[in-house]
Amino acid sequence: MNEIGILIVSLFAGILLGAFFFGGLWWTTKKALLSKSPALWFFSSLIIRLGLTITGFYIIGQGHWDRMLICLLGFIVARTIGLRFTQVPEIKHNQQKGGL
Repeated sequence: MNEIGILIVSLFAGILLGAFFFGGLWWTTKKALLSKSPALWFFSSLIIRLGLTITGFYIIGQGHWDRMLICLLGFIVARTIGLRFTQVPEIKHNQQKGGL
């Protein structure tokens, strides 16, 4: 595979790693809010998400800084997309005099 093809694969792998990491964080937050031991949920999720994500970066990078950088770019793209999908709409307050 040529170098551009490898970089494209690295980009998509970074997007997948980011979707896994931030999707797992979102899922953990939902579960932990209803749990009796939220600290255990957050800590175990952090260890699993970090471990798999760092391993993925290591495998994708294979000692090449350019692959690692493109993978990081994909990771950031996934974060940006995730933020857009999970934003809560802003509540607009009534600006009229005496209004609530």
